[in-house]
Amino acid sequence: MKSVLVLFAHPRLESSRVNIRLLAAARAVANVHICDLYEEYPDFDIDVPREQKRLREHDVLVLHHPIFWYAAPPLVKQWIDLVLEFGWAYGPGGNALDGKQVFQVVTSGGTEEAYQHEGRNKHTISEYLWPFEQTARLCRMDYGEVFVVHGTHQLSANEIEGHANRYQHFLRGLVHGNVIPD
Repeated sequence: MKSVLVLFAHPRLESSRVNIRLLAAARAVANVHICDLYEEYPDFDIDVPREQKRLREHDVLVLHHPIFWYAAPPLVKQWIDLVLEFGWAYGPGGNALDGKQVFQVVTSGGTEEAYQHEGRNKHTISEYLWPFEQTARLCRMDYGEVFVVHGTHQLSANEIEGHANRYQHFLRGLVHGNVIPD
C-alpha cells in the first residue's frame, strides 16, 4: 500500500460546494493524508522543512485545487517556490523526489466544452497545467493524469456526489498502486 499526500488549496473553501464534498470524500480514504494549505498557512509563511518531511514520508503527491483565472491559487505557487528547493528537489544533489508520483485534482467553474481549442478558453485544462507537469519533470517525478471536475457552479447535489465517489475511487487506486483513469 502506498501513502498519499493531498495538498489541498482553496482560498474560499466555504463557498465551494464541490471542493467541500471532494475534501470530505478524500478524508474517508485510508492512507490518504490531507494538508489544507490555506488552513495551515494563512499568512503564506510555509514551514519548508516540515513540508519536505511530508513529501519524503509519502509515496504519492496529489495537488488538489480549483482553477482560478487559468491557474492554481497563489498559495500553491508559493508552496512550490519554497519547498521544491534547488539541491533538494532538483539540480545537483536534488534527488529527494526522484520517481515519486504526482497527480492534480482540479475543479473549474467552466464547462468541459469551454476548455477545448474550439471553446471559449482556447486551451484544455492540461495545457493550462503544463507548468506543473514541467515542474514534476524537473524534479524527476512521474506526472500522472489530471482528475477534473468541470462546471462546478451548475452541478446538482447528485452530480457532486458522483464526482466525490469517483474521487474516492481514484484515491483508493493510488493507495493500492493502481492508477485508475478517469
